[in-house]
Amino acid sequence: MAVTWEKFETAAPDLARAVRACFAAAETHVLATLRRDGSPRVSGTEVDFVGAELALGSMPGAVKARDLRGDGRFAVHANPGAELGDGDVKVAGVAVEVTDPAEVARLQGNSDPCHVFLLRMTEAVHTSVAGETIVIDSWREGLPRVRFERKNTGEVVRTES
Repeated sequence: MAVTWEKFETAAPDLARAVRACFAAAETHVLATLRRDGSPRVSGTEVDFVGAELALGSMPGAVKARDLRGDGRFAVHANPGAELGDGDVKVAGVAVEVTDPAEVARLQGNSDPCHVFLLRMTEAVHTSVAGETIVIDSWREGLPRVRFERKNTGEVVRTES
């Protein structure tokens, strides 16, 4: 089952803050969608936090919108580039298109033609570096949070919360 940004934020507030910060740090993100034949496609995109929602928009007729209309499953990656800073994040789930014109205008802030999708999340992963340790903090709907710490020696420590 996929959840709204608000439910994810309630379930994992510290991880949600890290995810939001990484999306804010990078102007554009990489969206993975599925083509009609099931093969993957990646596209540049931006995500927006609108109230309690995580949303994605696109120009009318864009292939990413066509993909999401056919199969709403997605993954989106925010990476600030060579300087990891606070790390990078990936979220995945199901995109649900908003079709009500008034709601589209509210979410996008104007009435220009576009597609707007609300992102319903099934998972979120934040990867960062602490000293010489890679830290992977992951959340999946309905499961305990899992954190992996991979030290430069190759040792991996797993914890659940």
